[in-house]
Amino acid sequence: MRWPGRAPNPLRRLSGGDREAVVSLLDSDPVNAVLARSNVDMFGSGPWPALGYFDGPNNELSAMAWDSGNLIPLGFSDEGLDRLAETVLKRGRICSSFVGPADQILGLWERVEPYWGPARDIRERQYSMVIDDQPLIPGDPEVRPARIGESDLVLPASVAMFTEEVGYDPTSFGSAYVHRAQSLIRSGRTYIKLGQAPDGSGLRVVFKADVGALAGGVAQIQGVWTAPELRGRGIATAGMAAVVKQVLATFAPTVSLYVNDFNTSAVAAYRKVGFRTVG
Repeated sequence: MRWPGRAPNPLRRLSGGDREAVVSLLDSDPVNAVLARSNVDMFGSGPWPALGYFDGPNNELSAMAWDSGNLIPLGFSDEGLDRLAETVLKRGRICSSFVGPADQILGLWERVEPYWGPARDIRERQYSMVIDDQPLIPGDPEVRPARIGESDLVLPASVAMFTEEVGYDPTSFGSAYVHRAQSLIRSGRTYIKLGQAPDGSGLRVVFKADVGALAGGVAQIQGVWTAPELRGRGIATAGMAAVVKQVLATFAPTVSLYVNDFNTSAVAAYRKVGFRTVG
């Protein structure tokens, strides 16, 4: 792919030496940046799987893209998205999805789709919701962090959630998903409610939610799931109220999540808990 008349690409690979500039950029929008910031916080002084866009009279960092399993672009202008698309197309496809603010994702996809072909799924409208105060309703007292040793209970619910949401079993592609789920349990970031299995064979998870990303004073909730036959009974609403209360006390002063606009029951449940839409 060629971009006639362009100056050299102002994108370059970021490293630990850019940390101060990167953190300053991400702190300007901590809710949208929590996924990227959580990755930045795990890396040291060496090279990062991230691209920075430098422009202006002082050649300052104005945008960045975390560039790993998910590509997370933040802060790019139209010109910057052109440059990012150029870089992505030149090096080939190494990510499985684009994640981030709609203007960034849709703008980037518009530029690469003619070369990559149709997307498996495009979610053009997802609400970004936050809560930074106590929930408006009482939480379910039976919701608690999953304990080490309960992964055999948690994993079926985690896999069911992912399969419903994305359309395939994540364990079909190796052990990474299982390791990630176990890591969240070990760090106290998976919350569950247990109940009896329908056949009376023992306990199972009937509600779960994860703190999937944690950085910059923001805890992003992911993987919210209720057993299908128990939906519509308020379990998720009371469960999320309990999760929010515990996360605010333990992890971060702001709790965020994304939800598809067409999932009206989930949107209503989150609003009842006290989440407000910010994007």
